[in-house]
Amino acid sequence: MGRLSVDLCGLSLDNPVIPASGTFGYGYEFAELYDINLLGTFSFKGTTREPRFGNPTPRIAECTSGMINAVGLQNPGVEKVISQELPRLKACFHKPVMANVSGFSVEEYAYTCAALDREPQVGWLEVNVSCPNVHGGGMSFGTDPKAAAEVTRAVKAVTTKPVILKLSPNVTDIVAIAQACEEAGADGISLINTLLGMRIDLKTKRPVIANTMGGFSGPAIFPVALRMVYQVSRAVKIPVVGMGGVASAEDVIEMMLAGATAVEIGAENLVNPYACRDIIQALPEVMDRYHISTLKEIIGGAH
Repeated sequence: MGRLSVDLCGLSLDNPVIPASGTFGYGYEFAELYDINLLGTFSFKGTTREPRFGNPTPRIAECTSGMINAVGLQNPGVEKVISQELPRLKACFHKPVMANVSGFSVEEYAYTCAALDREPQVGWLEVNVSCPNVHGGGMSFGTDPKAAAEVTRAVKAVTTKPVILKLSPNVTDIVAIAQACEEAGADGISLINTLLGMRIDLKTKRPVIANTMGGFSGPAIFPVALRMVYQVSRAVKIPVVGMGGVASAEDVIEMMLAGATAVEIGAENLVNPYACRDIIQALPEVMDRYHISTLKEIIGGAH
């Protein structure tokens, strides 16, 4: 075990750096650029029971220090993910992978998680109850402690692998929702997903995104994410995976000091496809600069 290694829900990671779902595809796209096995793991594209085409275009809007997206969980559905995407992923990534799951009913979450739980390469199930882009689904589960707990219990009842609930920041009290998930049996919490935002085109005087609103991500949201990771990690005993605007090795260390066991990098992958590789390579030098011998020792160090 090296200086960078951490333990996430009983599985060892060579380092805490995890590309976030929706920004890294199924891995093989990035494997053409560098050896993705240097990653701790990665969270593959959000998967639903049935195929989804996603939201109408345009789906992306640029912002100062960030972006807004309303892709709408476009994916081929869990059966094709298992039969087509995972074999391609396995050929280029030789570690356990994190499966990201979304749903529009408790039953859908349970069905999709049960199917992915049977796949040998899946190490963790990251259950997204927080996507703000899809009407009638995701976000409603993540904004109510009882609903989030119901999803947690349903998924835990049909799975054997660690279940990590991914929470929305678009709530008044994220701590109460995290605690409800923990009490319902969650093995970990990941946060934050995107904030809800929009842009207006001054020429057309209409919203830039066809869906009007979308998920705001990028460096601009880092302080909000850091605050929520700090609050939740103090309130629960299970591991926290921190994300939201992380763009450097220094950001990773700051997230871990706030209480994160592992750290996901999202929008930065879309700006620089080598971002996660560069962050991992930079971590030892940054650790030396701040007199950190191992990353395990700093988790929650700012509390």
